[in-house]
Amino acid sequence: MAFVELQHLILEKDPPEKRLSKADGSIERHMSEAAVMLAFAMHLFSRGAQKVSVHPDGEHGKRFQIQVWLIMHGFTWHKGWGTTSYAGRYMNGDLIPEVHVNPGQGDVVATIGACPVIAECKGGIINTRHAGQVSRLRKGLQEAAGQLLTRAGEGEINIAVVPNTITTRDLARKMTPRANQAGIAIALISATGAVEYYGADPFSAGVVALR
Repeated sequence: MAFVELQHLILEKDPPEKRLSKADGSIERHMSEAAVMLAFAMHLFSRGAQKVSVHPDGEHGKRFQIQVWLIMHGFTWHKGWGTTSYAGRYMNGDLIPEVHVNPGQGDVVATIGACPVIAECKGGIINTRHAGQVSRLRKGLQEAAGQLLTRAGEGEINIAVVPNTITTRDLARKMTPRANQAGIAIALISATGAVEYYGADPFSAGVVALR
C-alpha cells in the first residue's frame, strides 16, 4: 500500500475568544490523537504491515469518528467486540485494522518483518500560536517518547508520533540524537497523512540490517 493522501484528519473549530488572534486564518485546525493513530496505522500498512491495532480510549472516540473515517477510506466493518460501537475488526482486502479500547498496549501496534512495532501518539492544534497550545504540542512529543522509555523495548521498533508543526519540528530536531540512542524513532505526521521521520527511518534498509 503506497502512500495516498488521507482525508478528514483535521477538525476545524472556532477558537475561544482568548485564542482567536493566535489561530492562523481565525479557525483552529485540530488533529486529534485518534486521527494521528489512524493516519499512522495507514502508514504502517504502506511499510508492510497486514494487521494494525489501534487503542483509543473512550474520550478519543468522542472527539473523532473512528468508524466513519475507516469506512470512508475503504474499510468494511467485520466483527465487533465489547459495547463500544466503533471497536472491532475492519478489512480492506488483506489489510486488517483493529480498534480496541483497552489502554496500556501502545497506541498503535503492528508487526513488520517479524518485528513488533509500538507507537505512542499525541494530537494537537496544528495552526496555533497560543502559548498554552504550543506548549501542549511540545509536551505531547515529550510524553510520547517518555512513555516509550518505560518499555523494555527489546526487539521492538518504538516510535513517538505527533502532528507535523513548526513547534514539533524544532523539538524533534533537538530530541532526535538522544531519542535514537534510546531506540526511539520520532515521526511527524501531516494533515494529509504524510509521515516524516527525524533521524533514522526505522524501516529503512540500513536500519533493518542492523537489527
